[in-house]
Amino acid sequence: MAPSTASPPQAAAASTIPWQILDIVANNLDPKTLALASCVSKSWSSAMSSDHLWEHLCTTHFPSLSHLRFADSPPLPYRRLFGLGLTSTKRRQRPPQKPRIPLESLLFIITVNNSKSPPVTLIKPGTALPSDPKSMFRFDFDVRDHEKWLRFEVLEETNVTWNVVLRGFEGVFTMMDCKGKGSFVSGSDGWFSTELPAAGCCCAASCGGTSGMVADMRLVMREEGRRRVVERVSVGVLSIVSWRYVGVDDGLRYLQHFLEPCDV
Repeated sequence: MAPSTASPPQAAAASTIPWQILDIVANNLDPKTLALASCVSKSWSSAMSSDHLWEHLCTTHFPSLSHLRFADSPPLPYRRLFGLGLTSTKRRQRPPQKPRIPLESLLFIITVNNSKSPPVTLIKPGTALPSDPKSMFRFDFDVRDHEKWLRFEVLEETNVTWNVVLRGFEGVFTMMDCKGKGSFVSGSDGWFSTELPAAGCCCAASCGGTSGMVADMRLVMREEGRRRVVERVSVGVLSIVSWRYVGVDDGLRYLQHFLEPCDV
């Protein structure tokens, strides 16, 4: 009779690690090693995926997610919650994508008017603006040499409009259209601001959402005899959270939602 090749029962039992031992080892593993260990076999997967192992890891690394466990039925496993938290953290740490439209492809058109003076318009191409992505989305335009602006007399009732146009008029977005009184500081400079709609599809402006940003315009005045005239126009985009001007790339990423062609 040929010798049997089957393993003795004692050898088979010795090759299986008791779950109690696995549990003791698992309590000392970091999340990455614990996840890798769960791939060894079905029994290891069951042991290494236990809620009592992942609960401490989840509440330690992502305490704000722990209350989401019972938002679904049956309750979400802690291992799943930990994975969601880890994925979310990696996405937040990922650097933002470069804007798809460059500053050079834009045209800034600013119009100021009131009941006493005819409208004056300033057209400034993006090619004439500083394109350093680390700089702020804030731009100054000197209008002292513009004859029409010299004839424009500023009144308390002054209306301002700021449109941004994509090259070839492929798209246009109204950053500001303020009708009424501006806020004039010490009888000199005029300030205008408008909260911007949430970025998204073309209906974002009508759906009531907000972006957390404000379009800002400043008219810097000077005395010309008994008249007040504009010598500089300043425009920019402010963050409501920090009350600082956003960066150029952040401003461009916002504008591309409204300027890029979309299906109607």
